[in-house]
Amino acid sequence: MRDDLNEEKFSVQRDFLSVNRIFSINLSIMEINLSGRDLRAFLAVANSLSFSQAAQQMHLSQSALSTLISRLEDAFGTRLFDRTTRSVALTAAGEVLASHADQLLSDLERTVTAVRDVTALRRGRVALAALPSLAARVIPPLFRSFSEKYPDIQLSLIDTLSEPAFELVREGRVDFALTAANPAYADLDYIPLTTDSFVLLVARGHPLGRESGNVEFTDSLASPHISMSRHTSVRQYIDAAALQNGIGFHPAYEVDHLATIGAMVSEELGVAALPAMAADVISGEGIVRRPLVNPVIRRSIGLVRRREGSLSPAAEAMLSLLRHQIQNPPAC
Repeated sequence: MRDDLNEEKFSVQRDFLSVNRIFSINLSIMEINLSGRDLRAFLAVANSLSFSQAAQQMHLSQSALSTLISRLEDAFGTRLFDRTTRSVALTAAGEVLASHADQLLSDLERTVTAVRDVTALRRGRVALAALPSLAARVIPPLFRSFSEKYPDIQLSLIDTLSEPAFELVREGRVDFALTAANPAYADLDYIPLTTDSFVLLVARGHPLGRESGNVEFTDSLASPHISMSRHTSVRQYIDAAALQNGIGFHPAYEVDHLATIGAMVSEELGVAALPAMAADVISGEGIVRRPLVNPVIRRSIGLVRRREGSLSPAAEAMLSLLRHQIQNPPAC
């Protein structure tokens, strides 16, 4: 029984020493800090088998090179070269390092190049979401200008409604979104960029289309309205304007696409209250645009991004260009 206990005790001690040794070895490996300069110096000696030639190649003094190699040997815990006054030769450990050093140096240089390419905007990707009206009017010239300046950056766009745009940012699927403000997403940063005033679109043959100038919002409600659906930012602004006047907004038609609104207005099926940027998407000689007043309805347009983390250099460049474009719109 005593022999069994002694054997068990010896086994536990042996396992502990084994684990401790493995831990010490792993710790030593973790502490090795190889730089590109270290690898180049090692390879210079390994290829020339001459400290004097390697020192000239590395633009170092021979003593400085010897110190560097000694530091590497201390880090690995073994000699890498057998040195005499007349010759230099790789040890078995040195042979192993030499067989991997070229690949390590190549991987390091590729990594450095890749990081520099991202920083210098020679590679990367920018993904953004935008309201359909902004995707049709603001994004195309933005992408064209950006691609001319940074042709190697990949761009992607998701044109979607306001609520899904916020979710795309929250999920990290896009770098940022260009959309209307939404207080329901207080965990995201919203940066106002511009405002967009609502106008009334009417067919030229409609009574409201035979006049020009401002039209009061309440007067427009005497005609059937063609509106976007309830979950859109456009509809939320219209509902709020009606509530401000103590009335409810009950459109005759609810649709999801601006082209449908334009076609229905042209057929004199009703009028449509839309932000000016959205109205710009609708073309048609038979459609008249009149500013809405009492109240003047303004929609805030801005950029939504995650509060935590930073934008990539490419996304920062896109944001800078976007701000410049919005602040300096092209002359009509």
